[in-house]
Amino acid sequence: MTPAGAVSVSVIVNTYNWPEALRLSLQSLAGQTERCFEVIVADDGSRPGTADVVKAFAGSSSVPVKHVWHEDVGFRRAAILNKAIAEACGSYLIFIDGDCILQPDFVAQHCALARLNHLITGSRILLGRKFSKQLLAAGTWDYQVFRRNILRHRLKGDISKIVAFFVRLPWRPMSDYRSFVFRRIKGCNLACWKSDAVAVGGFDETFTGWGSEDIDFVFRLQDRGIIRRAGTWATEVLHIWHKQADPSRAAVNLKIVRDRIEAARLRKNAA
Repeated sequence: MTPAGAVSVSVIVNTYNWPEALRLSLQSLAGQTERCFEVIVADDGSRPGTADVVKAFAGSSSVPVKHVWHEDVGFRRAAILNKAIAEACGSYLIFIDGDCILQPDFVAQHCALARLNHLITGSRILLGRKFSKQLLAAGTWDYQVFRRNILRHRLKGDISKIVAFFVRLPWRPMSDYRSFVFRRIKGCNLACWKSDAVAVGGFDETFTGWGSEDIDFVFRLQDRGIIRRAGTWATEVLHIWHKQADPSRAAVNLKIVRDRIEAARLRKNAA
C-alpha cells in the first residue's frame, strides 16, 4: 500500500496544436487539491502558440512545469511520451491528453489508488460539441461554476453522464482485471510507476499514426505481471469534443497488438 503523501508524481500532458484546449487542461491542473506533483507537457511538434500557453502557465503555477517538444514529422505520440517519461522526476506517472479537463481531486484520487505492481486505467466524461466550443471560446475553466449548473448541463446534453461527479469508489477487489481486455483503455487517463514504464521500454515508437499505442503499452505492462486496476468512478476526466483523428493507421496498429497478444498466449502455453 502506498499512501498519497508518499507518492512523487509527474502528470504528463500529451498535446498537439490545440493551445485553446491545453489552456483549459492546465487550468484544471492548477486547481488540484493535491499539490505535490510536476507537470510535463509532451508536445508532438506543435507550433509556437502551444509554447506560449505553457510558458504563461509555468509563470503562474505553484507546481514545476516542463515543456518537452520534438519536430513535427507526423503523428509520433509514442515518441514524445517516451521523451516525457525520461524527463519525469516523479516515481509515479499520470498520463492525460491536453484536450481533457480534470476534476479538482483527479491527482489525489490517482495517488489514492496507486499500489506497487499496479497500473490504473481511468475513464472519461464526454463534453458536447456546443458546450466544448463555448468553453474554448471563453478560455477559462471554473469547476465550481460548472458544478453548480451540472444538472442543467446534463439535461442540455453538455455532458455524457452525471453520477461520476457525485460518486467516488475506493479500490475494491472487483476493480482489478484478472486478464488483459481491450475495453476501457484510454490513453487520456492512465497511470503507472515510472520504473514499470521503463522496464517495458515505454511506448512502442514503431506505432505511427493514431490508434492502439496505449492499448499496446497496457498489454506489455500486464504481460510483465503488472496488475491493471480500474479507476472508474474515481478519476474520470472531462473530454473536450473534437473531430476524430485520421484513422488510416488504426487497423495496422491494432493488428500489431493482436499479434503480440497471440504470441504471448502461445509462449505461455508452450512454457
